[in-house]
Amino acid sequence: MPVILGIESSCDETSASVCVDGVILSNIIANQTIHEAYGGVVPELASRVHQQNIVPAVQQALLVAKVSKNDVDAVAFTRGPGLLGSLLVGVSFAKAFALAKNIPLIDINHMQAHVLAHFIGDNKPQFPFLCLTVSGGHTQIVLVKDYFDMEVIGQTLDDAAGEAMDKTSKILGLPYPGGPLIDKYARLGDPDKYQFPEPQIPGFDFSFSGLKTAILYFIRDNVALNPDFVQQNLNDICASVEKRIATILLNKLSKAAKEYGIKDIALAGGVSANTGLRLGLQALCEKNNWRSFIPKLEYCTDNAAMIAIAGYYKYLNGEFTNQDVAPLARMPL
Repeated sequence: MPVILGIESSCDETSASVCVDGVILSNIIANQTIHEAYGGVVPELASRVHQQNIVPAVQQALLVAKVSKNDVDAVAFTRGPGLLGSLLVGVSFAKAFALAKNIPLIDINHMQAHVLAHFIGDNKPQFPFLCLTVSGGHTQIVLVKDYFDMEVIGQTLDDAAGEAMDKTSKILGLPYPGGPLIDKYARLGDPDKYQFPEPQIPGFDFSFSGLKTAILYFIRDNVALNPDFVQQNLNDICASVEKRIATILLNKLSKAAKEYGIKDIALAGGVSANTGLRLGLQALCEKNNWRSFIPKLEYCTDNAAMIAIAGYYKYLNGEFTNQDVAPLARMPL
């Protein structure tokens, strides 16, 4: 019954989790509110707050799991991709903990961990399956053949889906983080009120820069005619933007599923918390008699539970790293 301590610090959430024999017993996430004043994550501030949060987060994770630090068999940590300063805090803590307790280190690819979040709990997809991984910095369709045998068959050529959400929220004058607010207002609006363009990109790749520009011009032109346009139509704008982003993602995913003949379809990453996208995937799978898999909300955003579960499977394979390991801002899947 291996006990894995998971550490996640790739961006602005400091998270610690304990996994015992493949079961998540705790998942502590310390969010950073300091970035709200700047309209986005400030890397230097993020790394400083990680330093303040990481020890309390680990202590709380062990306490909730009712596990002693002496019981931990290995430490799994996010090596990348992410903000280098933020990653450095988590990597340094993991190395120090492992060195002090003389236990193995397990380095984890953050994007692989998002996919493996589907193996937390009982409802697990069967290999091979497709996973649409969408976050603030990544948009990928991943062909998952095994726990660590994954192939990116489609990805964004410019902005990620999460970036399109965030930039839209800024255009609309919404505070950071804007993605949850777009989701909130979209629930009250008409998704068919405004029609935004769908990029015509060949294959399974995505592009969101053109959509972002179209939204910018749409708002600019309408505000020029009516300065109160956004305030008067906020719900409908958010609903229409959300629908277009979701259809762009799901149309490509559907195309890939049909071409590869795969019927287990998964959703992962921070944007997978979006209500419209979750409902859209479920409807798509029901229509085609596919099985849909979406993690619980706490496992969608950056969290250490997905790091711990990925560490568990690596532990079973004996895949460890050493004290020379360093964080990577970019890390291919």
